[in-house]
Amino acid sequence: MIPAPPPKVITRHRDGRIRAYLTHPGVFGTLEPAAVFHARAGDEVVASVVRPDLERVVYTTLHGVVCLTRAGDLLWASDFEPHSDVRHGHLPGCVLSLDGRTVWVYRPDAMAGRGRGDQWVLHDADSGRVLARRELETVGHGAGHHVHPVDGSVYLDIGEGQDGAVVLRGTAVADGEPEFVTFPWWDRCLIDLAPDGRQFMTVDHGQRDVSFHRHPSGDTLFTLSVEAFGYDPEDTFVEWCGGYLTPDTAIVTLGGESEDEEEWFRHHLVDVVSGTVGGEIAVEATNPYEVEPLGDGSWLTGGPDDHPIRRPHTSHPEN
Repeated sequence: MIPAPPPKVITRHRDGRIRAYLTHPGVFGTLEPAAVFHARAGDEVVASVVRPDLERVVYTTLHGVVCLTRAGDLLWASDFEPHSDVRHGHLPGCVLSLDGRTVWVYRPDAMAGRGRGDQWVLHDADSGRVLARRELETVGHGAGHHVHPVDGSVYLDIGEGQDGAVVLRGTAVADGEPEFVTFPWWDRCLIDLAPDGRQFMTVDHGQRDVSFHRHPSGDTLFTLSVEAFGYDPEDTFVEWCGGYLTPDTAIVTLGGESEDEEEWFRHHLVDVVSGTVGGEIAVEATNPYEVEPLGDGSWLTGGPDDHPIRRPHTSHPEN
């Protein structure tokens, strides 16, 4: 019998509070916070991650990265130097490693006016000490981190606006410098990693198709165009969202505009083993980017007071 995966920790932040939610097996409906952290006075939280034991939070602001205990005590902080007065267009991000020992921080320094390129910095999670620093040749507005569920390597998807996207992968090496790989694309946006770690999903920056790639090489397993889903590419596109519903099934979202200029979107299932398009899946959401597949057969959408709602693909009762 395969043991159930540990619950994921999902964070939401609002008004200086960072709320952590656990996705326990079999628990659906509106989720209640398992822990609430309070950012330091004056800090505007951009991104956050909470340790699985709910005892620490790491978050980024426009000006630095901060680590606090659940009681609100400061463990460490690292300011982004030099200070930037640029208020828009750059969103630093962070993620904890799979073993919880390190924190990966993306710094969009070019857009912040701090330098000619961005940085990807690896911190010790206990002390904040910088373990490694990767100078990047990107000019990104923000980036998404994805931690590989098996080998612990970290994918980084940097959005450069109209210039496209850059995907990198970093691997921490014991007692040595991390190894970094930049994939040879500028026109593919990383959407999600499969929950079993075998592959990952990207969407064309021009939104013409979705591809699935082998981990860690990035070799393309198969690509599905807009036409493969039964739509006209002249008025339909693939949204930069979706992800893995299960290890064998992905959600791909397509959107467009009707003759009455009303925007629409629909979610389709893809069998990632056979590379075939399945049926449409009904999802209650106000926008395509509200849906967050969790890889265990369920997904999140927005709920009242910004609490996430967890919904199952099968007919489990909601709690």
